Amino acid sequence: MNIPKTEKKRVVVIGGGFAGISLAKRLKDLDVQLVLIDKQNYHTFQPLLYQVSTSGLEPDSIAYPLRKVLKKLKNFYFRWATVTHVDPKKQIVFTTKGSLSYDYLVMATGTKTNYFGNADIEKYAMPMKNIPQALNIRSLMLQNFEKADDCTDSEERKALLNFCIIGAGPTGVELAGAFAELKNNVFPKDYRHLNMAEMQIHLYEGGGRVLPPMSSKASDKALRFLQKLGVNVHLNTIVQDYDGETLTLNNKETIATKNCIWTAGVTGAAIEGFGNDALVDRVNRYKVNEFNQVEGYTNIFAIGDIALMQTKEYPKGHPQVAQPAIQQGELLAKNLRGLLTGNKMKPFNYYDKGTMATVGRNKAVVDLKKAKFGGFLAWYIWMFVHLMALVGFRNRVIVFFNWMYNYINFDKAARLIVRPFTPKE
Repeated sequence: MNIPKTEKKRVVVIGGGFAGISLAKRLKDLDVQLVLIDKQNYHTFQPLLYQVSTSGLEPDSIAYPLRKVLKKLKNFYFRWATVTHVDPKKQIVFTTKGSLSYDYLVMATGTKTNYFGNADIEKYAMPMKNIPQALNIRSLMLQNFEKADDCTDSEERKALLNFCIIGAGPTGVELAGAFAELKNNVFPKDYRHLNMAEMQIHLYEGGGRVLPPMSSKASDKALRFLQKLGVNVHLNTIVQDYDGETLTLNNKETIATKNCIWTAGVTGAAIEGFGNDALVDRVNRYKVNEFNQVEGYTNIFAIGDIALMQTKEYPKGHPQVAQPAIQQGELLAKNLRGLLTGNKMKPFNYYDKGTMATVGRNKAVVDLKKAKFGGFLAWYIWMFVHLMALVGFRNRVIVFFNWMYNYINFDKAARLIVRPFTPKE
């Protein structure tokens, strides 16, 4: 991989998400050789992917080059590659660009979409875990509207304008709200000859409420917001199949749709090479101790979504969101310093800063330890927190001005089919 040999300890980090860059940034002054490996050359701010898929933002406003994020680090190397497997005994990482030995290995690989074994849904439904997938959704949405505007068959037109979102977690709720705002404020101006009542937005949830990770108060408010926007919310409803044309539900009901987006679950993006004892099969996450060491290893760590640290407060592991990943990265940087200087490592204690989700313009819900509320104030807090969390001043400025433009003009400017999407057959 053309990494210089060194007498320094080599720390290899796999993954440039929230956990990976949080760790790497705090190793700035540590006397080690740091190597970051990722299959993309940029960090993606995943909480705003839904805005890329619904034409609210361009992709470069939520992405930032990894080399630029970590440009102040000394003795730092980045390699654009995919890790294929690891040999813990020989302490070697194998990638599509070659192999590399390590002294300390940190896995921050995050998650991937979980289809729960349904091959047809995996083949035909649209996932939204990265920027290319978000752009695919944007292109498919606009392509189907162009086809609908030129369609004389009423049943085919309805299928083109039916939008079905599977999973009513934060991503599904935010996506449904964004589609509803397009229907209510943007598409009537673009497609004046279409009957917008034919555009139907369906949100399916297998459980009894939307936003299951949040409080019942937040769920109730979010449900009312969605219904007010015109979203058809189907609770206690499981999608059993999708063949690219027809969605089949557990009650045997079917719906014709050309737009099926899967946000119903994730599973850990695990790497081959570790023993079965280290990996929890059901969730595909690595079992770690309170120091984020992978079970059975002292020099291999897992942080963020891929790590399963079971505690009294979190028996199923910490939430797979940004804050645990960031906080684990920060602490591991301190603990690596401790390991190299002979000091004891400190155990991880998660500080829950709260949970939030937006449904649309002036509509959001926030769960804090001492307060739970929704509406305009929650929406304002959601915007501020996400704006400040973006990597890079340029991205913050671009997103801020995009949001202001969208808010004042009831518009979403990025309605471009730059890269046409071809559905699978």
